[in-house]
Amino acid sequence: MAGKLDASGTAAMGTLDTALAHAAGLLRAQPHLALRQAREILRAVPGHPQAVLIEGQAQRLAGDLPGARITLSRLAAAQPRSAATAYELGLTAAALGEVNVATSSFRRAIALRPDLAAAWLSLAATLREAGREQEASQADLGAIRASTRDPQLLEAAVAMGEGRFEAAEPLLRDRLRTDPNDVAAIRMLGELAWRIGRIDDALALLRLAVERAPGFEAARELLLRILAQGSDVTEALVHADRLVADDPGNPAHAMLKASLLVRVGDQEGARAIYATLARHDSSRLRVWLNLGHVEKTMGNQAEAIAAYRRAIAINPAIGEAWWSLANLKTVELGDGDIAAMLAALDEVSDNEDAVHLHFALGKAYEDAGNAAESFAQYDRANRLRRGELDYDPRRITAASLEHAGLFSAPFLAARAGQGCPARDPVFIVGLPRAGSTLVEQILASHSMIEGTMELPDMMMIAQRLESRVEEGEFASLGAAMAILSSTDLARLGEEYLDRTRVHRKTGKPRFIDKMPNNWQHVGLIRLILPNAAIIDARRHPMACCFSGWKQHFARGQVFSYDLAEIGTYYGDYVAQMAAFDRAAPGAVHRVIYERMVADTPGEVRRLLDHVGVPFEEACLEFWRTRRAVRTASSEQVRQPIFTDAVEHWRMFTPWLGPLETALGPLATSYPAVPEDLGRGKPAEAG
Repeated sequence: MAGKLDASGTAAMGTLDTALAHAAGLLRAQPHLALRQAREILRAVPGHPQAVLIEGQAQRLAGDLPGARITLSRLAAAQPRSAATAYELGLTAAALGEVNVATSSFRRAIALRPDLAAAWLSLAATLREAGREQEASQADLGAIRASTRDPQLLEAAVAMGEGRFEAAEPLLRDRLRTDPNDVAAIRMLGELAWRIGRIDDALALLRLAVERAPGFEAARELLLRILAQGSDVTEALVHADRLVADDPGNPAHAMLKASLLVRVGDQEGARAIYATLARHDSSRLRVWLNLGHVEKTMGNQAEAIAAYRRAIAINPAIGEAWWSLANLKTVELGDGDIAAMLAALDEVSDNEDAVHLHFALGKAYEDAGNAAESFAQYDRANRLRRGELDYDPRRITAASLEHAGLFSAPFLAARAGQGCPARDPVFIVGLPRAGSTLVEQILASHSMIEGTMELPDMMMIAQRLESRVEEGEFASLGAAMAILSSTDLARLGEEYLDRTRVHRKTGKPRFIDKMPNNWQHVGLIRLILPNAAIIDARRHPMACCFSGWKQHFARGQVFSYDLAEIGTYYGDYVAQMAAFDRAAPGAVHRVIYERMVADTPGEVRRLLDHVGVPFEEACLEFWRTRRAVRTASSEQVRQPIFTDAVEHWRMFTPWLGPLETALGPLATSYPAVPEDLGRGKPAEAG
């Protein structure tokens, strides 16, 4: 501690400035000592403004709020131009619950120093506690504006704009050491973490920013967008609701909320938002496209067509709208549409538009019976799309062999009775375009079963386990799986149920997860949810693979843009499922599409028996069930079962040689599975 001061302000062990600095330095950690030091200074230099300010601060921090109130009020009357005094008086009044005095003091501090971000934030917190949310949000924005005037933040912003993250990060961290409540710096550091791939850090920082400044729209929007990239959109929806409430006239926020509602299956809510946006501004292309997608999902075909046509009227070269029309399957594009699309191809510079247009032209020529030109258009579309993708089919082959070797009968038997015992999920796996949407619609027509959508949650759980191998924690997936205890397996099963609960709207005891790619994880499903039903929807390989190849999927399914690669993928799938059938006989129920078409009543009864629910007549009249269907077959399953698709692929036989070669014996043995598929021997689990 500095020595005592004499009346002239000189200390035996330092100057007045040294004593004041020492007292100020004690405030946070030792306010009682700071108070003693301030009063010692005031005995030597009565009424010194800075010493009185420290006295008031120390009283507040030591818990003597009434005393601080008296000290700071007197100082504010004597020093009306002191922003720091007004700010401290505001903090004390707020702690005492004197809202009017606190807000008045904070506003006084801000008037004297508009760049005092801490005063803005304290004003916002006081107003928010008093229920004055709109004023609080405006104060949040004042804090952001105050912070962004800081030269250090400006320098960091320039560095980030130039991609010099290694230069920006120390500037931001230094700023936060000086002012830990600078929400602008917190938000910038969160964005930096996101841009360099530290997602968990980014989320933590952005959550902190919106906690300290709930009206900080830019921080909340970035947080929402990062959350929306994951599978759990529940938290993202909370932030979307707040953004829309704070700025109801902002169409970007409304669009974000609508996209999240689609993700959780609230098509009605999304439709209402898009329809409102379309009424307010009929020139917004993306609104009409998204409205069309929702109308299609809900089964409102006429409305979907009208929305897509409105998008095309705004921009005739918008490939997504043309493909969306073609993708309705039950809509035929005529000569005028073909001419318009060919003209659009001459105008487009965007590769995505070109891909969509070629796929749509392929469908239009197919409907017209021109197989050669149809195949040529599909081929151009697939070549363009495949050129954009980083896909190595050898990884799928290796993974299927590893799965076959790992999930052997002894491995599964050793873990029998473990996992989460819930019977809720019904998994439908296989390849896209194999009839899985038909199976889903049949099951969703049952009073005990809810149809949801293609859920990514099992894949995410599997990827988390696989990442431990990729990061070197385990030598193989088998080693990673081997250490999972009975408690771990049950916890993973419960995690899946928790993650998917947001998609369940009806309270029915069973629900469907129709993610086809889950065939790669049937072993994991069996371990963590041993009572879940697994349905394998299978279709003739030539028909299934060709149908997948001529389908432009919105996302995923990267194996489908080359005939040979999709044939190889089909073979890997069949080989792995055959191995699993041997390891766990009866665990998977196989629905052969052609048999379902030929004997629907018999196949439906066998399907319901496997799921463990009684037969209901509604399952035979599945097309009458009104529900949201998001897949490419959405319109087809709203009609009675039809047979024309079974042999449709044969009109393209002259061009399907690469597919037939890749399939090998599978092309002719279907539905039987040859013993030797030429894919090597599974490695036994270690």
